[in-house]
Amino acid sequence: MTGSESDGGTGTEAENEAGIPADHPRYESLVTRHRIEAGVEAGITSHQGLIAEGRGEAFDYLLGEETIESAARAERVAAAYLLGADWPVLSINGNAAALCPDELVALAAVTGAKLEVNLFDRTAERVERIAAHLREHGAEEVLGIEPAERIPGLSSERGKVAAEGIYAADVVLVPIEDGDRAEALAAMGKTEIVIDLNPLSRSPRSAAVPVIDDVLRAIPNIANYARELSETSPAELDDLIENFDREAALEAAEKRIRTGESSDEAD
Repeated sequence: MTGSESDGGTGTEAENEAGIPADHPRYESLVTRHRIEAGVEAGITSHQGLIAEGRGEAFDYLLGEETIESAARAERVAAAYLLGADWPVLSINGNAAALCPDELVALAAVTGAKLEVNLFDRTAERVERIAAHLREHGAEEVLGIEPAERIPGLSSERGKVAAEGIYAADVVLVPIEDGDRAEALAAMGKTEIVIDLNPLSRSPRSAAVPVIDDVLRAIPNIANYARELSETSPAELDDLIENFDREAALEAAEKRIRTGESSDEAD
């Protein structure tokens, strides 16, 4: 996923990664790819994560490698949901951990959300490595090491969740989600915020808040909105949420991909 304004904070310094000059026209894209490769080498990201990254980068290129207006509105609403939640949780997979651990930890801090590791290609060693990586970047608590509950109807490893984390959550933010789990969480009655670059995917289409943006832009954007809204009354947060049009957000992203038009009519 490309086009971030962030320095990433992934444990590898951007200016030294793979000897990429900062003035290279594809600098951010190349650095992002290198972080995923480094994540694989460190046992954080799976090999399938490389494929997911390439697919996401293609969609981001079509979106113009920028946060479009409808995505910015969705990010603001995502912040409102997290701030107003009783038990918000950020679900972390290998790609997210490799790309933006600092930003995820910062978002958890500003919203009071829990961090939980949740993987499709799950091994105990990989979960421990991701948890340690998040702690190295400031996380005080990481859930999902020994999950005791299961999402009903989901037989994959992603169905394993912490009792005090995703299982108990009322709002779950998921950067880069599987469609089947998105649908299963929705069936549990949870409010799901999904960050995805493909507006046609089942994941954002199952979400209460589809954020069609690159995770490296979306996570810090949501954190910034959360800081901005931190003193907002519950009634005002509810008003933001109630006025969000998820279908319009999806349509605006699809329109940008299909036509390249910069106009954005989503509410």
